Amino acid sequence: MMSQGVYSILLLIVSNVFMTFAWYGHLKLQDAKLIDNWPLIMVILFSWGIALFEYCAQVPANRMGFHGNGGPFTLMQLKVIQEVITLVVFTLFSTLLFKGESLHWNHLAAFLCLILAVYFVFMK
Repeated sequence: MMSQGVYSILLLIVSNVFMTFAWYGHLKLQDAKLIDNWPLIMVILFSWGIALFEYCAQVPANRMGFHGNGGPFTLMQLKVIQEVITLVVFTLFSTLLFKGESLHWNHLAAFLCLILAVYFVFMK
């Protein structure tokens, strides 16, 4: 059961890398002048294409991790884990790829709140 939890979390990480790129990667590609002349519909279709891979990891992660399918997590635990992973992946993405984006004290306070959320959601 523990390996299902580990695989579920790894798939959630992969999923969130694709999700973050689908949601925000086009901004970096536009900034790099790679898709700056694309019409909005093409950018949307491009992002949907990336999001397909996000779903290919997200759906199995949730099915594998959910206790109703033999996994170790409740639905609420899966959601909180996913949100924390999303924030970590987004933070890395935005601070590494976008100039001018940086972490401030209030961001760190928000992270602490999310860590507390994980603690509370796993309390018995």
